[in-house]
Amino acid sequence: MSSAGISPDLLDRFAAIVGEKYALRSEADLAPHLIENRGLYHGSSPLLLKPGSVEEVSDIMKLATETGTAIVPQTGNTGLVGGQTPRTDQADIILSLERMTRIREVDPVANVLVADGGAVLADVQKAAEAHGRLFPLSLGSEGSCRIGGNLSTNAGGTAVLAYGNMRQLCLGLEVVLPTGEIWDGLRRLKKDNTGYDLRDLFIGAEGTLGIITGAVLKLFPQPLGHQVAFAGLHSVEDALALFNLAASLCGTSLTGFELMPRFGVEITTRHIEGVRDPLEAAYPWYVLIDISTSDSAETAERMMNSVLEQGFEAGLVQDAAIAASVAQQKAIWHMRESMSDAQKPEGGSIKHDVSVPVSKIPHFMAEAEKAVMAAMPGARICAFGHMGDGNIHYNISQPIGADKAAFIARWREMNHIVHGLVLAHGGSISAEHGIGQLKRDELAAIRPTIEIELMRRIKRAFDPANIMNPGKVVSFDS
Repeated sequence: MSSAGISPDLLDRFAAIVGEKYALRSEADLAPHLIENRGLYHGSSPLLLKPGSVEEVSDIMKLATETGTAIVPQTGNTGLVGGQTPRTDQADIILSLERMTRIREVDPVANVLVADGGAVLADVQKAAEAHGRLFPLSLGSEGSCRIGGNLSTNAGGTAVLAYGNMRQLCLGLEVVLPTGEIWDGLRRLKKDNTGYDLRDLFIGAEGTLGIITGAVLKLFPQPLGHQVAFAGLHSVEDALALFNLAASLCGTSLTGFELMPRFGVEITTRHIEGVRDPLEAAYPWYVLIDISTSDSAETAERMMNSVLEQGFEAGLVQDAAIAASVAQQKAIWHMRESMSDAQKPEGGSIKHDVSVPVSKIPHFMAEAEKAVMAAMPGARICAFGHMGDGNIHYNISQPIGADKAAFIARWREMNHIVHGLVLAHGGSISAEHGIGQLKRDELAAIRPTIEIELMRRIKRAFDPANIMNPGKVVSFDS
């Protein structure tokens, strides 16, 4: 059927699968689900369905396949590239997993947790903690983002350095295909070389190949020692040298190494309640160092002291503060995790989620600043992120007094400048946020033709009718 509209009778058929209580049609109910966090995309939809079981998801997809109806999966609606937002002036039906929130099982002996795709990340963390285990994925949106979305975007967060991203934190999946077939791949094996790895096809696919309704997640022992420090530095080059020093001294116990600019610290302390600068003097750059050890608090303390002492001796660290309590550790992390939100009161912000080889970060930062300032004098750069894995959130705040709309209108222009430098350094234009709508066309332009064609072949194989989150990641005529 045409995507121009869906008949009332067909809407009723979809609603009957979940019951009218869980079939939202009013403008007020639909509105929060039609726009993403940054306000870049505003879609339209006649219906939002909230299935309560895998079987209901399957029935929805069977009817969608039968009738050629486009389905847009949505979990916490925290995505930053429009991957969860329905298209404009189309008849996409939104399928929300917000009712499917069960923690199905926690097995602390096998170090695994099985959860619904709609389970909130913070609830998964708490369930693991209640059994003396750690689920290490940590994001600023962890109180509202959900496991299905985390997997669909291959989320990274602040602990990738030690634990990897969601691809490394997942052993098995349960997925409902566009046809309504259910693939039960909830395997708990660390070694399984029986054919193609279907799991990895769905992780990072942004809901374009199927709907992740369940997952087996890896757990880890809770660290017995934990130290967090905040250090002021003169340059990004010093930050890189300090990272290499910390990695040499701490090995896998170095669980976080975050880079922040002075501008980011200033706006975070200005706009985010309860945030304060731990250091008395101002420095051009800062790093947050996080160390976790499996044996004792004394070991973590000794490691942190060694990193900072040798950093001072080498002239890399100018000043530092070590958190003296769990509350202070959380406060330092809160500053880092609030940095993106702190840009909002400063006006428009053009975002980049990029990665470059760690050794290239200082060169990239210097070249990008020069190019951005030449193109937009007065722009305020807030480049921060996970220095340990090369992921930099290269955000640009509008010049003081500039017109926000005119500034945002230059989004693509600034993307072209920043992404061009990223690619020149062998980096990626999407480190952890995904492709969605925002970067779909750019992906097609920068990747080798054979890569895009292989992606399209995979999409056609799983979803020949192009009803599964159409218009995201890759595009093709069905």
